Amino acid sequence: MAGPRPGGVTLVAVLAWISGALQILTGILILIAGEGGTTVAWVAIIIGVITIIVSLGLFRGNNAARIIVAIIFVLNLLSAIFTMFLSPAQLWSALIAAVLAIVGLVLLFSQRANEFFRG
Repeated sequence: MAGPRPGGVTLVAVLAWISGALQILTGILILIAGEGGTTVAWVAIIIGVITIIVSLGLFRGNNAARIIVAIIFVLNLLSAIFTMFLSPAQLWSALIAAVLAIVGLVLLFSQRANEFFRG
């Protein structure tokens, strides 16, 4: 890790952490509701825990965490592109998802971010 963490990396890490926390909360609420979604609940909790672990790696400048998040952003971008063509009714939400994925990739691979993760 070289130098202070860039604001863009911090933003992506915070958003990933919040996403993981919300996944865990969703899983817990599904378990509490007890309406037969036990598998879905546990999958949400596990994904949430993994997301939080990856976000903590971003905070520390772990390049493996950056690569994992970048892969997720690329998958989100591809999903958004497919959604734009296959479900025109979802165009605006797909556009927003695509823009967020692109912004996340730009933030994670900016010159300052590259210097931060180089160490």
